[in-house]
Amino acid sequence: MIPKSYLIFEDESFLDSTVAKMNALRKSGQFCDVRLQVCGHELMAHRAVLACCSPYLFEIFNSDIESNGVSHVTFEDLNPEAVEILLNYAYTAQLRADKELVKEVYSAAKRLKMERVKQICGDYLLSKMDSQSAISFRNFASVMGDGRVLSEIDAYIQEHLLEVSEQEDFLKLPRLKLEVILEDNLSLPSNGKLYSKVLKWVQRCLWENGELLERLMEEVQMLYYSADHKLLDGTLIIEDQGLFGVGAEDHVQFVQKNPPRESGKTQRQLSSSSSGATSPSASSTPKSCRSEFKYIASEKTTNNTYLCLAVLDGLLCVIFLHSRSSPQTSPSATPCLLKSLSFEAQPEELGEQPLTAMHYARSGLGTAALHGRLIAAGGYNREECLRTVECYNPKDDQWTFTAPMRTPRARFQMAVLMGQLYVMGGSNGHSDELSCGETYDPRTDTWAQVPELRTNRCNAGVCSLNNTLFVVGGSDPCGQKGLKNCDSFDPVTMIWKNCAPLNIRRHQAAVCELEGFMYVIGGAESWNCLNTVERYNPQNDTWALISPMNVARRGAGVAVYDGKLFVVGGFDGSHALRCVEVYDPARNEWRMLGSMTMARSNAGVAVLGDIICAVGGFDGNNFLNTLEVYYPETDEWSDCTKAFCSSA
Repeated sequence: MIPKSYLIFEDESFLDSTVAKMNALRKSGQFCDVRLQVCGHELMAHRAVLACCSPYLFEIFNSDIESNGVSHVTFEDLNPEAVEILLNYAYTAQLRADKELVKEVYSAAKRLKMERVKQICGDYLLSKMDSQSAISFRNFASVMGDGRVLSEIDAYIQEHLLEVSEQEDFLKLPRLKLEVILEDNLSLPSNGKLYSKVLKWVQRCLWENGELLERLMEEVQMLYYSADHKLLDGTLIIEDQGLFGVGAEDHVQFVQKNPPRESGKTQRQLSSSSSGATSPSASSTPKSCRSEFKYIASEKTTNNTYLCLAVLDGLLCVIFLHSRSSPQTSPSATPCLLKSLSFEAQPEELGEQPLTAMHYARSGLGTAALHGRLIAAGGYNREECLRTVECYNPKDDQWTFTAPMRTPRARFQMAVLMGQLYVMGGSNGHSDELSCGETYDPRTDTWAQVPELRTNRCNAGVCSLNNTLFVVGGSDPCGQKGLKNCDSFDPVTMIWKNCAPLNIRRHQAAVCELEGFMYVIGGAESWNCLNTVERYNPQNDTWALISPMNVARRGAGVAVYDGKLFVVGGFDGSHALRCVEVYDPARNEWRMLGSMTMARSNAGVAVLGDIICAVGGFDGNNFLNTLEVYYPETDEWSDCTKAFCSSA
């Protein structure tokens, strides 16, 4: 009970008035003590307000408690409009976003760990989902790792699979085609049990036999359904009986989330022995605990044809299964499948065209993503080093020229720092390596000089980290020997400083920032290609070696997407490479991904939205001006326009 001597008064209008005033102060920049740099846009706010609604920013501010001035937080991969919407929400508790921006708001909320906003955005997307958008929504939810939304979408797809299968997104999913031979008087089990057997067969191919999923999809796979209800590989043929071999025991049972038994030779040992040397972290964790295999939905479309949507090793796929009776002779030839379903349409039927190429072929160019566009600068071809700069707009699939650099240069890298582009060093093709650098201001479309490097340097890595520009490694003046040098540049004071040197000399390394660390990947020591990787901690100015790549390479491109490093192409000492691999810092392990459509060394790589772009480079015979894009949700590269431009 409250004593009568207490004064109690509740002003119902005070809170709304205070919130409105605080938001007005934010928008006018008054009393603000934090600046958010979002893709070149500066957003002002109050640290205490943001710390209350974003655990991610709270952690940053809490680790920066010694700072008495204005905190700076940079996001190069978020939509400025989406972040502004979240700031309004933080001050007013009102979330207002155009439907076209909801995914961007969700992505920003995930980064800032604003779980309530994630839930609201997820519910909104679910409410707008139909058969036309189900696959794209599922891909988005998968990339975001939202199990709740994924389960809702999968339930919808189960009920509407045939309608979903007629949509454009579904038609472009990777396809696994199976021809199943039935022993006499047998019929396939019901769909759920059938695809449980199919998933186990795929797992067995990948983990026991060392197959690649993309190889399985290259042609029709022959399977045999035996009298003891086992699905067996059709390549085991007893020709004198005209039947598939039933001697292959189906004794390896892959159970999700359960590691294999340790007695005898476990499946983990089988997997590691078939794939060669692996890192300790990779070999100590069963792959069944790391990869997703999931049956989503299926339909029996004719008496002997089945359609299924499933997740195979984390990849959303269509499984097209055709069954027929046991043949009279050995069915060793690849059968011709009935093209009865619309997802057999060819790319030209889907209206796809090759992505527009650059005006100039370029290798050793600098690339970066800026304001939703891809910038490609300099580089060399068979004739000269270039100073021209081209800008690609994915919305209209067009390349346009911007202001050229002040100096022709190649064999350099480009970084985005505080909304501007920076290039340092390189070679002009006529003299020794360059020490000069320059910066591009997109607001004025002009380049300006920056203070020179302390040493002439070519093939160095360039990276922005904590509002500082870093230049790492590179070639000596003769171009034959790698350097350990690491220098940092403060764009405010315009001063260069020395940092701790690399552990290993390297030039033509791929360099990037991820979660507050700088990574230097591969490269070459003299001309010996490296697979080693070093990580720089700016807090204590130290370098540490981490898990090496699967493939030694120099002149590779690197991109950061969804908290992982994607390393693309390069040169292994003998050949230009098509192969791509990804690094997961949470597990300190590398794994191979789908390969590019063509080999590219010294190409440019950058991320536009949720798509990775690779442009230019050298394929071993020709200098390239072509562009291709990678879709992480499907692990596929494409040089066609349709899906890329529609997603931009």
